[in-house]
Amino acid sequence: MMETSVQERPLLDIRGLEVTFRTEGGDVVPVRGVDLRVEAGKTTALVGESGSGKSVTSLAIMGLLPRPYGRVSKGVAEFRRRSGAVVDLASAGQGVVRALRGNEIAMIFQEPMTSLNPVMTVGEQIAEQVRLHMALAPQAAMRHAVEMLSLVEIPDAARRAGDYPHQMSGGMRQRVMIALAMSCNPRLLIADEPTTALDVTIQAQILDLIERLRKEHSMGVLFITHNLAVVAEIADTVTVMYAGEVVEKANVRDIFHNSRHPYTAALVDCLPERARRDSNGRRIVAAIPGSVTSAAEATGCRFAPRCQRAVEACEAGSPELLVAGTGHEVRCFRWSEA
Repeated sequence: MMETSVQERPLLDIRGLEVTFRTEGGDVVPVRGVDLRVEAGKTTALVGESGSGKSVTSLAIMGLLPRPYGRVSKGVAEFRRRSGAVVDLASAGQGVVRALRGNEIAMIFQEPMTSLNPVMTVGEQIAEQVRLHMALAPQAAMRHAVEMLSLVEIPDAARRAGDYPHQMSGGMRQRVMIALAMSCNPRLLIADEPTTALDVTIQAQILDLIERLRKEHSMGVLFITHNLAVVAEIADTVTVMYAGEVVEKANVRDIFHNSRHPYTAALVDCLPERARRDSNGRRIVAAIPGSVTSAAEATGCRFAPRCQRAVEACEAGSPELLVAGTGHEVRCFRWSEA
């Protein structure tokens, strides 16, 4: 196999990532064998129910796992820097990751009220990051902060830069989080369910904003969500996780129209537009029976207890990711029967 050149490398290439937490009862592995790619200028959606390991994966990428209890125990997470050099985020020292975090890699967290500093104005918080990574003087950093607030369409940005987070609405605080993330023109943006707590109108505005900034700045975006309607709108490729493992990877069209894993198919069936009518004419939205299997308790296929197509082999062993088409991989013994 020919060696991949720097130009051909994806922006982020995660292979075999495993995260381990040390507990009083022994080691727990909530994320195991994750393979994930994000291309420059493209959006990869990371999808799954709560407890599937999406946020733990993002924290591992950012070097934000709680220390000393959490660590990346296996795998690599190669990130291509602006210089073209490739750094393995999984094994790099804290100093290297800290220099990248907020600079070349940025993250939008799910709840801005708990992510922003309540005793600093929003302008000060953006300016602080700019001074750290771009070495700007205080006045220049504040001017840049105001420009970033304008970029995310906050009206009267110069005045609002002096506001504290509690003086802003939820939608405005999320815009501030995006301005903070974009302040150093990152190559990779990780958005961890950034619209979950927002109403539908504001949610649409935030999604449009992230899409516009992605196109204007040629960023790679890793968008973490459980909302397939959002995935259909913004994603180029989709990685589906279940109980700490990747169960399917494909382009967004194949995920919706040619899904191979029973879990992915069940998620798509749960969409409101797929609702069926009962004998009384009422619309019934499908639901997946049971709950997410604990990664610590799993033995065979982790979806087997909830899968209608499970057979004895599914209980006995866990399948590997198998090729199911061009750019399409699935972790299922019976994928060809889907």
